[in-house]
Amino acid sequence: MINVLVADDELPAVDELAFLLNRDPRIGKIYKAMNGAEALELLEHHDVDAVFLDIHMPGLSGLELAQVIGRRSNPPVVVFVTADDDRALEAFELAAVDYLLKPLRTERLTRTVDRVVDLVAHPAPVEEVEMITVDQGGVSRLIRLDEVRFVQAQGDYARLHTAEASYLIRVPLADLEQRWADSGFLRIHRSYLVCMQFVTALKLGAAKPTVSVANDVLPVSRRHVPVLREHLQATRVRPGQ
Repeated sequence: MINVLVADDELPAVDELAFLLNRDPRIGKIYKAMNGAEALELLEHHDVDAVFLDIHMPGLSGLELAQVIGRRSNPPVVVFVTADDDRALEAFELAAVDYLLKPLRTERLTRTVDRVVDLVAHPAPVEEVEMITVDQGGVSRLIRLDEVRFVQAQGDYARLHTAEASYLIRVPLADLEQRWADSGFLRIHRSYLVCMQFVTALKLGAAKPTVSVANDVLPVSRRHVPVLREHLQATRVRPGQ
């Protein structure tokens, strides 16, 4: 179990996040702070594995607090929880492991806790995550590359599919295939690029080979089947693992 600290200057937000975290059996003690000073005081007196920070708080902002925390000898994992969609790049420059937008979604929070628990259990330097600028309803926002499950070609554009939504970017699929090869993406069809860690099922011997990513069943072209088999054999990764 991990102990966490929730810091937000709005009490309802603190209580809501604490309630959602408390439903996860992997979460131990939950400490609450209404500002940066209270958060630092709690960190001095308690063992905390992860902090969930709002960005806008009186006194020390969440970003400033993360900078202070990062200078500790054994800093806790940092996650930002905010309604502000414009500060994600700054957050990841501070080595935050995730950036959650309010209102919170339980499924999204669970994936964040998965990442936090894994980092606490296997501490390692936080790798810089590629951030992708996408357009959503005329508003530019950033999404993490490791949230992209598969990519679908649409002419000179590519549609990025995550667990929550899809986003259109003006980059050809062939360019993404080369750029993201080292991030676990594999071309399975002239129209599809898949992140192999999200593959849940394979039917390569069928008349029409397919790959399943959650509830999406994607076609595999015959010429890509050998490449896919070689990749699976080389990595010894089973679908869904």
